[in-house]
Amino acid sequence: MTVMRYAGLAAMVLVTGMAYGGNPDRTGESGASQLLVNPWARSVGWNWVNVASIRSIEAMRVNVGGLSLMQGTEVYFSNSQYLVGADISINALGFARRLGDGALGISVVSLDFGNIETTTTDQPEGGLGTFKPQLLNIGLAYSHSFADFIHGGVVVRLISESIPDVSAQGICLDGGLVYNTGPAEYPDKFKFGVSLRNVGTPMTFKGDGLTFKTNVITGTYQQGVSQLAQRFELPSQLSIGLTYDMYAQNKHRVTVAACFVSNAFYKDQFGIGAEYGLKIKNRELIQVRTGLKYEQGLFQSENRTNAHSGIAAGFTVDIPFSKEKTRPRLGLDYGWRSSGAFSGSHSAGIRLNF
Repeated sequence: MTVMRYAGLAAMVLVTGMAYGGNPDRTGESGASQLLVNPWARSVGWNWVNVASIRSIEAMRVNVGGLSLMQGTEVYFSNSQYLVGADISINALGFARRLGDGALGISVVSLDFGNIETTTTDQPEGGLGTFKPQLLNIGLAYSHSFADFIHGGVVVRLISESIPDVSAQGICLDGGLVYNTGPAEYPDKFKFGVSLRNVGTPMTFKGDGLTFKTNVITGTYQQGVSQLAQRFELPSQLSIGLTYDMYAQNKHRVTVAACFVSNAFYKDQFGIGAEYGLKIKNRELIQVRTGLKYEQGLFQSENRTNAHSGIAAGFTVDIPFSKEKTRPRLGLDYGWRSSGAFSGSHSAGIRLNF
């Protein structure tokens, strides 16, 4: 078993050889940036640095390998007020269930930008009513525990972005692995995770909104002309993370985490974070967490290219329905991320585990 553990760790270290350096020169060249937004309140408080310790439904967004670490069934709804002041809200609904040595999950994430005034080149001041952009992605995931210490999974995600007369659809894949080891008392004390996200075919906007009327060469009549929109790549991303658990008096837990994120169309990022868990009657019911994700120029407002300024925090309160068992239980999550020009991003979630 020890040999298998070391072999599994060696395989995951080799996977990190796929890492590619961040490419800030290509910033803005990709699309479907909704895939880079985490809607789940609990991992928002971590600032996503818990790549190695993520589990349950949230793993479908951060590292799907952690999905198979769940037990029973989970239903999760989360709402985010994203960059407060920009009138953007995000709703996410997820369902996951343990199946034998693995777990199956599905998630639906929708971004709401409110009503936007309709304008045209002829009427730039509006007065034509409003429209509502629709950004949606649906993920279907399966994760499997190949042994008690190594877990891997994949997500197939459908992407849709549209306004009334123009739309684009696409599909992408996420893959992830989690390796854990430790003493017999705490077998998952140390965790290592790798996640490769948003790998898919390019997308292109199509629709009547790209058609206009113009005079033909003779100038005697007009003809409809359809423009071809430039296709765009998906914002692929590779994350590598470590976490380590420390325990005291079988009541207190402190988990420290670190991660590296390589973006194909953005700067590299480095993250650190910590979480404190408190057991009450031998059940961990309260958790408090924080995370910092750094990129070049983040702490210099004149050089910052990210709407968020790097700091996040959050907490979780679990309410069990049984005096002895951990399930069924109700979970309440909150996560906050700081931002420069806006009033931060706030996420609140409610979970039911049974």
